[in-house]
Amino acid sequence: MTTKSEQLFAEALRYIPGGVNSPVRAFRAVGGRPIFVDRAKGAHVFDVDGREYVDYVGTWGPAILGHAPPVVVRAVQEAAERGTSFGIPNPLEVTMARLVCRAVPSVQKVRMCNSGTEACMSAIRLARGFTGRDKIIKFDGCYHGHADSLLVKAGSGALTFGHPDSAGVPAAFTQHTIVLPFNETEPVRAAFAANAGQIAGIIVEPVPGNAGLYLPKPDYLKFLLDISAQHGALMIFDEVMTGFRLAFGGAQERFGLRPDLTCFGKIIGGGLPVGAFGGRTEIMDCLAPLGPVYQAGTLSGNPLAMAAGLAVLEELAAGTAYAKLEELGAALESGMKEAATSAGVPVQFNRIGSMFCGYFTEQPVHNLADAMKSDRARFARYFHGMLKRGIYLAPSQFEAGFLSTAHTMEDIEKTVAAARETFGELV
Repeated sequence: MTTKSEQLFAEALRYIPGGVNSPVRAFRAVGGRPIFVDRAKGAHVFDVDGREYVDYVGTWGPAILGHAPPVVVRAVQEAAERGTSFGIPNPLEVTMARLVCRAVPSVQKVRMCNSGTEACMSAIRLARGFTGRDKIIKFDGCYHGHADSLLVKAGSGALTFGHPDSAGVPAAFTQHTIVLPFNETEPVRAAFAANAGQIAGIIVEPVPGNAGLYLPKPDYLKFLLDISAQHGALMIFDEVMTGFRLAFGGAQERFGLRPDLTCFGKIIGGGLPVGAFGGRTEIMDCLAPLGPVYQAGTLSGNPLAMAAGLAVLEELAAGTAYAKLEELGAALESGMKEAATSAGVPVQFNRIGSMFCGYFTEQPVHNLADAMKSDRARFARYFHGMLKRGIYLAPSQFEAGFLSTAHTMEDIEKTVAAARETFGELV
């Protein structure tokens, strides 16, 4: 019998490339056909066939309070009644900017935009404009959106420039992007030595969450900050995922660091399209209309996104969300590790706060090269085993999972029980 999800996917294939509007949703990495969601509430999603799942995708990070929290629904409804878009300054933009600047000490001014891709693209343009330099360092496994200069594969060595990671991107667009292995110091030193006075900045996810999840080694992020300052380059933290998730002040609060520029997204829009980037006043004032670096957007500071984001941030600031997220995360981590060990299945379960990922490998995972050693065929079987038992995970080995304050210990227990059964099928 054909399910409603299967029917919808068949129709979607006729009108949408690959049947999806973002590639990972197509289940190509795990096989099978995607489910189509009818509605979501709290920590659960419900597909068009009436099946219920405990959700650990959380709309890829923004749903830190769960799906459709009443405080956000009310805020969006009230904002919509006043107008869905103005293209004229509105008070919510000012409130959001003030809140972000107060929460993140490294940010003295912030510019709103419409996506994480746009935020990272604009931050790099700003770094180049401020320094008068062209070259950027990024790291293997760190994804900063689909702007041309950031869709880059590593070169053949630490000092070589990358080459395009997508058709349609001319090699000339990536010739100033240097791609290095994450969590290693010597390639960074070598890159600065080989490109003296030419590197505008380093962009990094302080906790990479786009190749699964792996953590920076102790003092690695401080090393990046120090070497950037030493060579007159800017340090850009891409906190689109980690901002307001790992702490109210993001990863930089958690690690006690202050980058020159920071990119935001996801949580600050409360589930609506959003992005932002900010930093020191002297850097940010290089943006138009004050300076020569141009950036603009019709829907930037959209009142619905600002209202939704403010509702989320005010809720996070007022309560004990981060303590609850840590408690849930610790319970999930210990349960999953115990389940894997009991089944004799090699799993590296990486977690920080409410972000996590399990890799099917015996070796610790510190960077993309380590992550690529994971058994992806086994992950595909694991994914479908969990889906069958009502647990929705990201349909790729190389994506992070997210907890929300709407998750309960009962959800965690159900997830661990499902994992125990699924691991037993993987031996």
